[in-house]
Amino acid sequence: MHVYDILRRPLISEKSSLQIEHDRQYSFVVDGRANKMQVKDAVETAFNVTVTEVNIINIPPKKGRYGRVIVTKKPGYKKAIVTLAPGNSIEFFEGV
Repeated sequence: MHVYDILRRPLISEKSSLQIEHDRQYSFVVDGRANKMQVKDAVETAFNVTVTEVNIINIPPKKGRYGRVIVTKKPGYKKAIVTLAPGNSIEFFEGV
């Protein structure tokens, strides 16, 4: 798997913004087959930073409803929370 295929998209939310400010932790949606070492290499290659820790969480699919009859299904995904070394930051997330 190529390093640029591992990172799908960044996760931007209130919680992830607080993690960026206080803990230098950035959240990404990653490929379902990726492991911690592959995520670490992909972030270091793509953003030219030093990664100290990677945590991976599998988010299960969820069911939703619109009204009484229509039932939808939100797909599951794999989320990676990447902690950077002191002094490093990703400019892509700045100002969001």
